[in-house]
Amino acid sequence: MLRLITDFDGPIMDVSERYYRVYQLCLQKTRYPEQAVTELSKAEFWELKRSHTAEKYIALKSGLDEQQSQKFTQIRKQTVHTEPYFQYDSLVPGAIEALTTVQQAGIDLVVMTMRRVRELDYAINKYDLSKFFPENRRYCLSNDYVKTRDIEDKPLLMARALAELPPAADTWMVGDTEADITAAKTHGIKVIGVESGIRDRTQLELYQPDLIVKDLSATLKIIRK
Repeated sequence: MLRLITDFDGPIMDVSERYYRVYQLCLQKTRYPEQAVTELSKAEFWELKRSHTAEKYIALKSGLDEQQSQKFTQIRKQTVHTEPYFQYDSLVPGAIEALTTVQQAGIDLVVMTMRRVRELDYAINKYDLSKFFPENRRYCLSNDYVKTRDIEDKPLLMARALAELPPAADTWMVGDTEADITAAKTHGIKVIGVESGIRDRTQLELYQPDLIVKDLSATLKIIRK
């Protein structure tokens, strides 16, 4: 059996609008009355996120001062993964078609994400994704999990998945961040970076995945070789 473990945000879901809406909120909540700030366009903001620019520097670039940037970062952390903002996520173009093709090829599909259960369930239900990912093929964080860093938490999630899933003849991981690449490499799994998510090619190359491709649909020919 061939298995594909895919991250959720990046390969399947586009979170750029959610992140941008939260950025706008944080800027509005942090600015002083009458303070002139420079609201970045969505394209400018997302380019900074994809190049792994810290929230603090995004705040400073937007015209906030040092003290405000700390408040900005705190509000962002408290807000970005809350339910009112889940609605702004959308499917990556071609993702459903790619998942359908993978499934029809008889490849075992597993989703592995740093989303919490409530975040993952929201999207699974909204976009009818349970046909691709039944509950025993979903690996995410519990709602009360205390996060450290994704690059540390995701290898732990991978260890759990590998212990629980039935054996596979070959396994590939697809993801859009350093956490995905690290999780796969920690456990000796081949990994493909996709450029459809929150890291650009330059950032992905730093962690040396086996391959980097445009999106999930470009991975099928590779894993079936």
